Amino acid sequence: MATPGVRLLPNAITVLALCAGLSSVQFALVGNYVLAIGAIGVAAVLDSLDGRIARLLDATSKMGAELDSLSDAISFGVAPALVLYVWLPESSRFGWVAALIFAVCMVLRLARFNTLLDDTEQPPYASEFFVGVPAPAGGLLALMPVILTLEFGESWWSSEGVVWLWTVAVAGLLISRIPTLSLKKLRAPAKAVAPLLVGVGLLAAAIIQYPLIALASALLLYLAHIPYSVRRYHWLANHPEAWDVPPRERRAIRRARSQRRLGLRRPRFRRVAGAARRAVMRPRTPTTPPPHVPRVYAPDAAGRAPRRRNWRRIGLRQRGD
Repeated sequence: MATPGVRLLPNAITVLALCAGLSSVQFALVGNYVLAIGAIGVAAVLDSLDGRIARLLDATSKMGAELDSLSDAISFGVAPALVLYVWLPESSRFGWVAALIFAVCMVLRLARFNTLLDDTEQPPYASEFFVGVPAPAGGLLALMPVILTLEFGESWWSSEGVVWLWTVAVAGLLISRIPTLSLKKLRAPAKAVAPLLVGVGLLAAAIIQYPLIALASALLLYLAHIPYSVRRYHWLANHPEAWDVPPRERRAIRRARSQRRLGLRRPRFRRVAGAARRAVMRPRTPTTPPPHVPRVYAPDAAGRAPRRRNWRRIGLRQRGD
């Protein structure tokens, strides 16, 4: 049983994430949009840590779950909407409506997530996916126009209509039924540990030197993974034999299914098959050739021997008997 001080640590991290999300609004009000984006990024990192720390310390509680949902609603729903509304000069009424739509969809997405936690009728593979885009990714995706404008200057992505259409589109992804991969269930093989650590170092260097470009690239990669996630979800739904097996066996099942669908079969032998295999690997036993038997021609009705054809006369060569 965890002590009261240990049980307080995950909730303290959640409160820090809430403070970071609210601070992004203050940074936007004073015109420092880089820090506003960074504050929401810090909130996303803290949000990914509080749940893991609570499970490691056995300090999960009902209060912590409710506090986490409220923090996500403010940090990734209300704060990005207000940052966008403050960032656009002379925002119209439709801009405020789009901001409200985004905040409401974020709250609805979190409410559905809480209800799915208690659903015991889900298949085993459902825990590997989120239903819709998760809250931290949605909050950062909504700020994509701000990121591009700060890095590359004003263009079509900074126009008011495009910004609010993008905001509504991201809100639709939040409440959609599209399956997205859950990083909590990803397991790296032992051989990939060293390359992953090198990749983490390169990512840290990119964030330090080019923070906005690194963040925009990560968000674009996240959008690009959605078709793969949908395909993987439907493949698992149609293959119950792959639900409770390791990733290596899943890949073997996928390869076997693809070969069967293409009509391919594995060769029985490693090098050659069929008649060539029998001719190479199974030599014939030496046998003596059959003796030459001359052809006997039956006489005709008069008792005369039949006249043989002259093959040289007609220009052909007689086949050996």
